[in-house]
Amino acid sequence: MQLKRVVITGIGTINPIGKDVPSFFQALDEGKSGASPITRFDCTLFKTRFACQIPDFDITAHGFTTKDAKTNDRYSQLALVAAQEAVADSGMDLEVVDKDRIGVVVSSGVGGLETILTEAEAYIPGEPPRYSPFLIPKIITDIAAGHISIKYGFRGPNFAYTAACSTSAISIAAGAQMIETGRADVMVVGGSEAPIWDAGVGGFNSMRALSTRNDDPCGASRPFDNGRDGFVMAEGAGVLVLEEYENAVARGAHIYAELLGSGLSADAYHFTAPDPKGEGAALCMKKALAEAGLTPADIDYINTHGTSTHHGDIAETLAIKSVFGDKASCPSITSTKSMTGHLLGAAGAVEAIACIHSMRDGIIPPTINFCEEDPDIDYSLHFVFNKAERRAVNIAMSNSFGFGGHNACLIFGRV
Repeated sequence: MQLKRVVITGIGTINPIGKDVPSFFQALDEGKSGASPITRFDCTLFKTRFACQIPDFDITAHGFTTKDAKTNDRYSQLALVAAQEAVADSGMDLEVVDKDRIGVVVSSGVGGLETILTEAEAYIPGEPPRYSPFLIPKIITDIAAGHISIKYGFRGPNFAYTAACSTSAISIAAGAQMIETGRADVMVVGGSEAPIWDAGVGGFNSMRALSTRNDDPCGASRPFDNGRDGFVMAEGAGVLVLEEYENAVARGAHIYAELLGSGLSADAYHFTAPDPKGEGAALCMKKALAEAGLTPADIDYINTHGTSTHHGDIAETLAIKSVFGDKASCPSITSTKSMTGHLLGAAGAVEAIACIHSMRDGIIPPTINFCEEDPDIDYSLHFVFNKAERRAVNIAMSNSFGFGGHNACLIFGRV
């Protein structure tokens, strides 16, 4: 069977450095950090007291109702806002499209964390339980996809994946497969996350995964820097509209890029730590290149997973070297998590949108906060530190790696 081509015709995001796509792109170019002291709960006694939050978020300011606010956890609200921008950006005429052929795969790594924690804290043992009737639907990781399909009447394939920090990258790959195999013409895909709550921060603190640079939040996320001490937790959503190429051309859609290939793999090593040699990460990059019919020399830019953790950054660098060799000029390598923080299950989709920006506008966003070289990292690779780089980008790669050893790699190309 001849697989159909998949292109991106719409993008939408809301994240700590941009409440929509234009502001996100501008912040990337400027090297802006989204980190600030936590305001969503009292974190006075926590080891980490900052995160990358979305300031002053109110779903009703985006045209939604107070009912939407009541029936959706924050993660689902963010997904609805990002999807609204992406669907509008796609230019689809919702009055004439075949909604039976449009599906949704918008997922979350942890789902309605705030909802389940606040409901559990309200229960008093020995007294009649008074849980909200919205509790269960608000916490499940597939409900954002359900709400998006309900809002627009999309009746195609509708589901969600949960794969830790690879969640939305895998959701993009899965949505593309629906189009490639003829099961849908259009898929709304991506991820959303709202983990900034007491147990979210406290749990990662207990793992020693978060930065504790409380005196310098904006300088805390520093991938590939010797002074890194953990990632910075973030919230937000990224949504893309994938479309069958001929369908997009027929309706005169604006095409941002083509999804050329994807690769999935497992570390099969440890439930939280990465394979120290980066073998699983390298495998998914090789699989993506093979599916796309490309060689390493074809890649202009890699948006790395680059979380700012000690072992993760080293393992990913080793993986890139094993795939690309010791080329110092190509590809350019950055981590946009230095600015956005780590959006967990939403990271892959937001970073895919960053790749589209690089291809469209010829700008490589920098890895900010780089100060000191790590002796365990090879800087002969083409890292872009502290200042954006002007460069023509025809093909970009985006990496996502998650707890449990879940690895995903996406490759996008200009059309």
